[in-house]
Amino acid sequence: MRILTVVGARPQFIKAATLGRALARHGIEECSVHTGQHYDEEMSGVFYRQLAMAPPAYALDVGSAPHGAQTGEMMRRLEPIVVREAPDWVLVYGDTNSTLAGALVGAKCGAAVAHVEAGLRSFNRAMPEELNRIVADHVADVHFAPNEQARIQLEREGISGNVHVVGDLMIDLAREALTLLPPRPDVLDRFALASKGFALVTIHRAANTDDPQAFRRIVEGLRRLPMRVIFPAHPRTRTLTTACGVGDGDNIMLCEPLPYLEMLALQRHARSILTDSGGVQKEALVVGTPCTTLREETEWDETLDYGWNVLVGTDPAAIVRAGVRQPPTIPPSGIFGETLGCAERIATVLARPAAARSRSAPRAGAVPPSR
Repeated sequence: MRILTVVGARPQFIKAATLGRALARHGIEECSVHTGQHYDEEMSGVFYRQLAMAPPAYALDVGSAPHGAQTGEMMRRLEPIVVREAPDWVLVYGDTNSTLAGALVGAKCGAAVAHVEAGLRSFNRAMPEELNRIVADHVADVHFAPNEQARIQLEREGISGNVHVVGDLMIDLAREALTLLPPRPDVLDRFALASKGFALVTIHRAANTDDPQAFRRIVEGLRRLPMRVIFPAHPRTRTLTTACGVGDGDNIMLCEPLPYLEMLALQRHARSILTDSGGVQKEALVVGTPCTTLREETEWDETLDYGWNVLVGTDPAAIVRAGVRQPPTIPPSGIFGETLGCAERIATVLARPAAARSRSAPRAGAVPPSR
């Protein structure tokens, strides 16, 4: 059994590191392709080293570009690799442009496509990620849903075959990684931080970074917080932070994107996390830190249970109210359930000889035309 894995962004490296070890235990040969969607050392190379991942067999080096151009270039460079490698599976994660490119090329080349994190929906089609995940689900041959809600959503869309509720790879890895952190990680001393005395923010969604006014409103809210704010700046925000004077005489400390373990340590010791990232929303609950989501919706509805995560959009006053709230009295430990073993469940399905099927077979939920 041979799998070609397509990755290109920070959360995909995290998921691939966890699943890759399980695939190896099942004797599955994995060939990895890095599209270059995230290409900075801090957003890419450091994850391969820290998570002990083998270097990718292929690096497409696509880099930054508008959505259509970037996805199209990924597809152009990926297609001959899929043809050459002839994998049993093309495996894609999540909802990035790399996900979309991998799913479409795999389907068009006749390979079976597996989608990890299938069935998630924000129901906001203005988000590029929403379109990516919908298309990936509807061309995939097997769907690995993180929870029952995602499975039900797939069923609503006519996808009921080869759907497996397996849990969440990022949550599994975060729980495992927490056991490796010392009581006071070095990153706190580097930034001169007191545990539970600062806020941590990440911003990268197009709705917040392509709209300067939205970004300014978020920054206004962050500046009103009565604590220091650590801001590992995504490459796409650097022009905006400069234009807004972020870090110039205010309470915000800009830094480069951080390696996985250092970021997890800051999440654990922050008083509050503010983010537009789906992955960070989940990690916040794993470490037990209140999360404020800088969006109007989330594909991870379960994070809203008990008040551990709240949606505020870009309203400065709402950002302040949420950012200083006290942790809920009900612990977040049971929100995701016992998901440990997600990687093993996925690998078990992919290792079955009959799992990869011909592209000529009817799509899940599709009805062949009558003759």
